[in-house]
Amino acid sequence: MSASSSDQPFRLTSLAHGGGCGCKLAPSVLQELLAGAPAAQPFSQLLVGTETGDDAAVWDLDGDTCIVATTDFFMPVVDNPDHFGRIAATNAISDVYAMGGTPIMALAILGMPLGKVDTAIVRDILQGGTAVCASAGIPVAGGHSIDSGEPIYGLAVIGTVRKADIRRNADAKAGDALILTKGVGVGVYSAAFKKEALSADGYEEMIATTTLLNKVGATLAKDAAVHAMTDVTGFGVLGHGLEVARGSGLSVEIEAERLPLLAHAEALVRQGFVTGASGRNWASYGAGVRLPADFPDWRLNLLTDPQTSGGLLVSCAADEADRLVAEINAAGYPAACRIGAVVEGPAEVRVI
Repeated sequence: MSASSSDQPFRLTSLAHGGGCGCKLAPSVLQELLAGAPAAQPFSQLLVGTETGDDAAVWDLDGDTCIVATTDFFMPVVDNPDHFGRIAATNAISDVYAMGGTPIMALAILGMPLGKVDTAIVRDILQGGTAVCASAGIPVAGGHSIDSGEPIYGLAVIGTVRKADIRRNADAKAGDALILTKGVGVGVYSAAFKKEALSADGYEEMIATTTLLNKVGATLAKDAAVHAMTDVTGFGVLGHGLEVARGSGLSVEIEAERLPLLAHAEALVRQGFVTGASGRNWASYGAGVRLPADFPDWRLNLLTDPQTSGGLLVSCAADEADRLVAEINAAGYPAACRIGAVVEGPAEVRVI
């Protein structure tokens, strides 16, 4: 049945078993798949590979300028095709910003179930992605498309970064403060949306945060007070915090009550709107997380909530954190705030 042949409103999300970064493989599955991958040591110019689960690969061209390369794609998290394209493109470009880089071009990745989605809808998806790329100052220079069982869209993105400005997820320092630049709850909102329980203002808030480019990452990388960065996506705050802890060989402390939340996130999660990916996340990495006694389930579900096009998790010198938060807020990220610290200790996350 085509999108226009039914009297019922067509829902793009009805063609997908999951949506957004909630589609990502569970961390434990990904680790198992990558366990036999060959080491990158023979390639001395590969400065960042798969070793720490970082956001993008980085290749040293000449000792100063480096190439940043990434790819990200998923199934629709919303029904509006233009919004889907914008969210997917924003999410993909974020990986370059999270490494401290500046994107220079993108390639489109498209999979569509032929005969189920009208070409006008596909065109709107592509145009949404192109519009975001234009706002990032880059072209969509090509791409590839296939006939697939579910709708898929995303980008491969190429960027550049000075070698001195690379910010990995594995370079946090003991004594650092942790800053998160966007509110949490996108997965909760998407779960409510699929069941038609998300309010109009909640939907607008979700689109606003998921289409907000993490451009500030390129600026933060030039600041010597910023030691490590990563973007918070499908593994949630705890999962990406644990990557920082393990990569840096330190403990990450997260103050649960400091976590910035989308306006309706607490109310919705208390009503039971939780993604399946949230549970898979906890099952995968819960052994690396220490919780307070009697920690409420609703808070845990937000800490494991998969963020589609989430914010940056920034590890920085503690005495510069207030300045950096103010600068990030002024750059257009009003939810940015301190959420914790990096301390000496085992490579784990402690929620306090």
